[in-house]
Amino acid sequence: MDFNVKRLATEAGLFLTRAVQFTEEKLWQSEKTNLDQDFENLTVRADCTKHWTEKILRQTEILLQPNPSARIEEFLYEKLDMKAPSRVTNSELLGQHMEDAAKELGLESPYGSTLVKVGECERRLGAVEKDFIQTADISFLSPLRNFLEGDCRIISKERRLLENLRLDLDACKTRVKKAKAAEAKVVPDFQETRPRNYVLSASASALWTEEVEKAEQGLKTAQKEFDRQAEVTRLLLEGISCTHVNHLRCLHEFVEAQAAYYRQCHLHMQDLQEELRRLPGGFAQNSSQNAPPPSLPEPESVSSPVETLTIEEVQAPASGTRKAKVLYDYDAADCSELSLLADEIITVYTMPGMESDWLVGERGNQRGRVPVTYLELLS
Repeated sequence: MDFNVKRLATEAGLFLTRAVQFTEEKLWQSEKTNLDQDFENLTVRADCTKHWTEKILRQTEILLQPNPSARIEEFLYEKLDMKAPSRVTNSELLGQHMEDAAKELGLESPYGSTLVKVGECERRLGAVEKDFIQTADISFLSPLRNFLEGDCRIISKERRLLENLRLDLDACKTRVKKAKAAEAKVVPDFQETRPRNYVLSASASALWTEEVEKAEQGLKTAQKEFDRQAEVTRLLLEGISCTHVNHLRCLHEFVEAQAAYYRQCHLHMQDLQEELRRLPGGFAQNSSQNAPPPSLPEPESVSSPVETLTIEEVQAPASGTRKAKVLYDYDAADCSELSLLADEIITVYTMPGMESDWLVGERGNQRGRVPVTYLELLS
């Protein structure tokens, strides 16, 4: 019990001392050890990444689940490490109501049979929506949550520790200055004829000299701990670049999942339109007048001599090539792509029919497609 009380008193005293020191720094009444500009830039980028990741995560959750009560329920199940019960989507609920209404109004009537068809389509749309929400949660939301609950908390903890060590370092510097100032005032008077006064003066000087040595030793220890913690924190802050690459990959997966979701919804609605046109009834006959014009053929259906070439057959143009610096490592997904290493310089150029977010890259005798987002084009 005594140990705990002493420890509590020591920590309380240290907290008050740091609070006073921090207040004096804010009022420009004491010196402050400043970190280098590169470290400050890393700190600003980490704070910016955390801020916008929180906003993107929150807004994506609202997009996937507009009902705030349902979001709170899912949050509680997640914190309690329990599986949330399967929830019926609005589309599925609408489809169920339509099918129930058709049974009451009569399945043989044009209105009832149409309700059945539309209700079945709404159910399929609800199932597609569930798959999209699940895919988006796994591929996009979970990595963002893991970053905020993992890396961000570790970085914040190490930054707080670094700030405490900086305050301790500044306190040691102040202690050394005060000790040296007191030592300079207490200098033995060798002209003193009275032995007692000379002995007192010499003793005081020796005590302050010893105090200066202790303060300087404490300063060296504090500086060493501060430098070590600064290096640890710097490494964590530099890891934000890897976080950006990971979030970029997750963002691409989210876009792909969203595109697949809308594509499937569009196909289901087209099938529904075709089924409604075949049903007997006055509105079904007139629906063809409001049907959308036939879509143009896909670009892939148009034959192009360039697209039939393999990546090995592509030749670099006589002009139009540029140098590019690789920003991040990239592993080729197949034989048509080129693996990249960060900070290397490669030659890039485009070719007709290629997507806007890809280029052809060359490194010596190696050639392949490379993503534009991983490159910095050099002038």
